[in-house]
Amino acid sequence: MATGKVGEALTRLGIGGRAARVYLALLEHAPAPLSEIGTAAGLDDGELAAAYAELVDAGLASAAVTGHGRVVPVPPTAGLQILSRHRAAELDASCVTVTGAFDTFRRLRNAEYRDDLVEVVTGEEIGPRLRRAWASARAQIRQFDSPPYFPIPTATDEALATLARGVTQRVVYTRESLEFPGNLAGSIEPCIEAGEQARVVPSVPVKLIIIDDAYALVSLPIEETDVHHTMLVVQASGLFSALVALFEQTWQGALPFHGPLPGARRLLPSDRRLLALLAGGVSDDDIARELGISRRTLFRRIELLMTRLGARTRFQMALQAQRRGWL
Repeated sequence: MATGKVGEALTRLGIGGRAARVYLALLEHAPAPLSEIGTAAGLDDGELAAAYAELVDAGLASAAVTGHGRVVPVPPTAGLQILSRHRAAELDASCVTVTGAFDTFRRLRNAEYRDDLVEVVTGEEIGPRLRRAWASARAQIRQFDSPPYFPIPTATDEALATLARGVTQRVVYTRESLEFPGNLAGSIEPCIEAGEQARVVPSVPVKLIIIDDAYALVSLPIEETDVHHTMLVVQASGLFSALVALFEQTWQGALPFHGPLPGARRLLPSDRRLLALLAGGVSDDDIARELGISRRTLFRRIELLMTRLGARTRFQMALQAQRRGWL
């Protein structure tokens, strides 16, 4: 085992040095009493308790139960996803900081004004412009989909053709999209079967199509599109960046739709009990008391379950748990 590489990997994921040493000792000696693991890692009782608690909170080790002695590492998939997500959030924040600094520089140094960053398209010009935009995509299309729809009879065929030539499509559908007559069976499901990545939210603020990292097509607010047939074409700019950020934030919080469910995995009785208490509306304090754990451990266990279920909110977690038959 390349222990050096494992230790470095754990450090990059945010695990402390002492906790990493304990994890390596677990891999080599477990199952074993926690005291034996601490001796192998070269830690005293105080250092061992803190380091091991860090591994348990990260979902990498079993809880040390008084009187039962032995501890083991646990399958790390869910814990690693959480650690990776936290590190990704830190990197995203750093990217935002650097991008903000550059935008400040550009505002201060670039006095040139461009009036061609936003183009207005109206009426019958909208359909052909949408078709040209779809055909121009090379890498990915990101979209907010909601009725009313501009009448393009070949829209589904063109979306399928785009998927067939390797363009990634990520679409956030609204509830109205799923309820629109014929849309689910005639358009949404065929595209998902062809490889489209789809998620669902109750509503979206605008109708939006982002073509690669080049430009975006934006409609007026949903409730106005049936009266004012107007579309904006937004080129790369601060407004375009804001639209991309809006899509990505909405995508992260949306519920996966018709995604493949992971293979069935047995749910621990304690986790089933936790889900049942959550579904019953029991407060966090009462759940923690009922399960005999701290609030911090409760929140960590909820986060692990959300990761396993691919959920971003407790509401999504409940829906996914129902789909799996866990509730």
